[in-house]
Amino acid sequence: MKILDVLDKEMILVDLAATDKIGVLTELSEPAARMTGLQSADIVRVLLERERLGSTGIGDGIGIPHGKINNLDRAIMGFGLSRKGVPFESIDNRPAHLFFLLITPENATDVHLKLLARISRMLNKETFRQMLMNVTTSAAVMDIIHENDESF
Repeated sequence: MKILDVLDKEMILVDLAATDKIGVLTELSEPAARMTGLQSADIVRVLLERERLGSTGIGDGIGIPHGKINNLDRAIMGFGLSRKGVPFESIDNRPAHLFFLLITPENATDVHLKLLARISRMLNKETFRQMLMNVTTSAAVMDIIHENDESF
């Protein structure tokens, strides 16, 4: 499964306004709620439960908040860019700028892990991260991911 199989253009936010972790999770959850029919508050609750196990701020300016939700029929992914950066309890204690939100059905552990691994491999490339830091449109995000997802 490729990233563009689950990332919808409507779930790409290239100018996050949030200034803290809960704000980022809320902002990313709102389009996910519209896409799925779930309540944004329920998505945020699941993401915060996962955050309590350990921060999904993986360093290098990246956060990958994720969780599994009942009553979801397919995996979905969102993207957010914070130009200023947000404290996200990252392992390197630096602000996060690039966020990939992943929510999957409760019983889709295999898909969940494969998508996390795929996006993590892509984010290991500094050139990929730099291209995402400079986007101004959701179409640009889709193009960059398309170009880079082909190599995995």
